[in-house]
Amino acid sequence: MKTAKLLAATALVAASGLTVTHAQADELTLCWAAWDPANALVELSKEFEAQSGHTMKFEFVPWPNFADRMLNELNSGGKLCDLLIGDSQWIGGGAENGHYVKLNDFFDKEGISMDDFAPATVYAYSTWPKGTPNYYALPAMGDANGWFYRKDWFEKPEIQEAFKAEHGRDLAPPKTQMELLEIAQFFQEREIDGQKRYGAAIFTERGSEGITMGATSSMYPFGFKYEMTPGKYDMEGAVNSPEAVAGLEFYKELYQTATPPGYTDSYMEQSLDAFKSGQVAMAMNWFAFFPGLYADPDTGGDKIGFFVNPGQAKEASTLGGQGISVVAYSDKQDAALEYIKWFAQPSVQKKWWDLGGYSCHVSVLNDPGFADSAPFASDFLLAMDGVMDFWQEPAYAELLLAMQKRLHDYVVADQGTAKEALDKLIEDWTETFEDEGKL
Repeated sequence: MKTAKLLAATALVAASGLTVTHAQADELTLCWAAWDPANALVELSKEFEAQSGHTMKFEFVPWPNFADRMLNELNSGGKLCDLLIGDSQWIGGGAENGHYVKLNDFFDKEGISMDDFAPATVYAYSTWPKGTPNYYALPAMGDANGWFYRKDWFEKPEIQEAFKAEHGRDLAPPKTQMELLEIAQFFQEREIDGQKRYGAAIFTERGSEGITMGATSSMYPFGFKYEMTPGKYDMEGAVNSPEAVAGLEFYKELYQTATPPGYTDSYMEQSLDAFKSGQVAMAMNWFAFFPGLYADPDTGGDKIGFFVNPGQAKEASTLGGQGISVVAYSDKQDAALEYIKWFAQPSVQKKWWDLGGYSCHVSVLNDPGFADSAPFASDFLLAMDGVMDFWQEPAYAELLLAMQKRLHDYVVADQGTAKEALDKLIEDWTETFEDEGKL
């Protein structure tokens, strides 16, 4: 029976175009965060199991613990994960520390072209050094920080009338950060359907990455950047520019004047809860959650709308998303590479989008029907045209902790000025880059 099953699996693989390199099927473990797209990937991967004969196991870790768990696993040379869908910021450390298998030769052999994936996702999820044709991951899950709102509240005649009387324009999804603030302040403590509501749910969490991902959603559109010259680590005049200061001051005003009370340590889960419970008119969160939000029986459907992160001086969105890498410590690298080859197929990428994943494949994104395939699809395309990401350096965790502290101290703890917070952040980062030999 074992021989018959193996022959049947081999025939399926041959028909699908995959190459069998093992005498027997393997059990592969794929590691990722525990969220809705991971459940979609389990369903999608059943096709790979049927075609390849391999068995898929999954190790999904809740987001608050994901980075610590997986980075500890990599740094210890652990063998838990054969495949890892790791955050974009990990790519530098994954490459320089030898955690990820370099995929160039494999891509060349199998005819997998990075030109078939959206350029922003190749740059962010796959390359190290940044922008070079050195690939350590296949773009797997496109994502950006976006917004959703109570469409049913926006459309109430009395709400429309009150907003126009106050601001002289129709109430509609904001096109700029300043319009976002005006709308959030308009809804703050407003009574709707007999209950007090609030303006917006934003990210303020300090422990992992929350406030950095949230604040940069305002700071990038105002003009914040990490370096004056890409690759030179010349942060003075970029990190603490007048535009960066204005963006950070804006985020603090949004926090102080238009969020629910006690909202001092919030990230993904708290944002979703605030919206689904009817506390807020608008909320920021990752596009990855939008399919589930739209399907929600209480606040989804006709009650919800979506919009891309508003611009200000420029159009920009905070990048999320991940690439999928083969872990260098795996004893099953050949089988893991089979999974990469299978996942890269356009037909699989189309199914990935249909199931609730965010494909980065241009055949999916450029399909004439894509923009109308979901109520948030067109906003996703806009977001991915203007994404910006945090440092992807090997010392990313230390750099992130510094920014978390400086932003939280200023925005939530109300310590010092925005300029002082960003000046101190430059000092923190300078010390890190000096220790790394980059300065």
